[in-house]
This record gives sequence, C-alpha cells and structure tokens, in this order.
Amino acid sequence: MNRALPVIRLRVPTDEDAVAWHRVFDDAEVMEFLGGKPAELSVYEELTARQRRHDAERGFCLWTVLDESGRVVGFTGAQPWEREWGPTGEIEIGWRLGREYWGRGYVTAAARTTLERLRAVGLADVVAMVGAGNARSVAVTERLGMRRAETFMTPVSRREAHCYRLQL
Repeated sequence: MNRALPVIRLRVPTDEDAVAWHRVFDDAEVMEFLGGKPAELSVYEELTARQRRHDAERGFCLWTVLDESGRVVGFTGAQPWEREWGPTGEIEIGWRLGREYWGRGYVTAAARTTLERLRAVGLADVVAMVGAGNARSVAVTERLGMRRAETFMTPVSRREAHCYRLQL
C-alpha cells in the first residue's frame, strides 16, 4: 500500500528539544532495542548539544522531527558510528519516535529527507544498525532501499544486530 507520507520538518536540536526528547522517549517500548529503560534528561541534554556540534562541523546530525503542527515527534538523522564493534567510523542513519507517532509514516518521511540532505553534503553511503528483532526499523530500511550486509553480536546485551547499507 502506497499512502501519502505526512508533512514533517527537521531542525537542528535546540536546548528545549532535550526536554521534548526525554518526554516522548520516556517509554519502555520506545527504548526496547536501546537497553529497555528510558534515559535521564541529562542524556538528552548531552545528545542535543553533541548534535549541534555535528551539524556545525559536518553539515548533518540527528535532527529533531516536527509534525505538521510543529510538535516534536522524535529524531532522525545521521552521525558517525563510534563504537568499537560494528561499522566503526562509518556514517549511520538512525531514527527514534515517540510511540504515539508510530505507524503513521513519520520515520519514512524524515529518513528520506535525511538521505536527501546527506547526498547534498556529498556523502557516498550510509549504514543503519538495527536490532534483529526490530521489525519496524527493518521495514523502514527496506522502504529506503537499504540492503542487509552484515550481522554483529552486541557486546553487552549479546543481541544480534544487522547492518544495512545504502549507496547514495
């Protein structure tokens, strides 16, 4: 089924977005594939500050996703994969939405806009790391035209994660 995607807007995260991210991600289901527990506000304060630096230095970051009425629904964007396992040093595209916004096309719309922005800054390719059981994110990678390339075992949780790749 091809339905119209919602209208979204992406912006570089503000200080206030740390509070908004904390609020919309304060849900065990949202955090299921990210350790299972909601993060403290300080985590989002650091994350939004880091994303502002990424945008200033690289021209991309994890942007705040706003719906058609200007509400913060989550984030999407890209940043370097900095862990010692997986596609270290490569640029990873990622997303996270508040649960009430799932299934409405927000991630697909925002991720497509992200890919356009990454092409514009000259990136040649991106990866997406997705937990093997995360069917929603797997579906998004497929809608974006990404292909599963590698499988990794996460070192702490010992869960299987798949690396999807896309040439831009």
